Amino acid sequence: MGESSLIIASESELNQAVGLLLDHAGSSKIYCLEGDLGAGKTTLVKSVAEALGAEDIISSPTYSIINEYTLPDGKMYHMDLYRLKSLEEALDIGIEDYLYSGEYVFIEWPEIAHQLLPAHHRVNIEVLDNCARNIVFLWE
Repeated sequence: MGESSLIIASESELNQAVGLLLDHAGSSKIYCLEGDLGAGKTTLVKSVAEALGAEDIISSPTYSIINEYTLPDGKMYHMDLYRLKSLEEALDIGIEDYLYSGEYVFIEWPEIAHQLLPAHHRVNIEVLDNCARNIVFLWE
């Protein structure tokens, strides 16, 4: 497992983090996103989706739990598991189908499904001030 860290001073510098993230995808395209509310997890996913060519409107899956985006050569899934109360609820939404799809999967608040996760990367976003973020990548 490796680690990389990147400090960005503004949202306009997010493409550096996206490039680093996509360069390290390797055989696992599953990313668990960690960070406080408002840290920028959904903003990061939006930037990744745009970089991969998604034309969908990217939004937080807080209420839908899973958003699906169409890419030129596949799909991308964005999950927010914050509202799930149990592992059984994660299984009920078919999480394993998404995890083993071979597509990009981004999971906010992944703790409830931790024992189901195959090889994955972790991304921790730490708020430094109103705009600056420290993004730490833990590569599987």
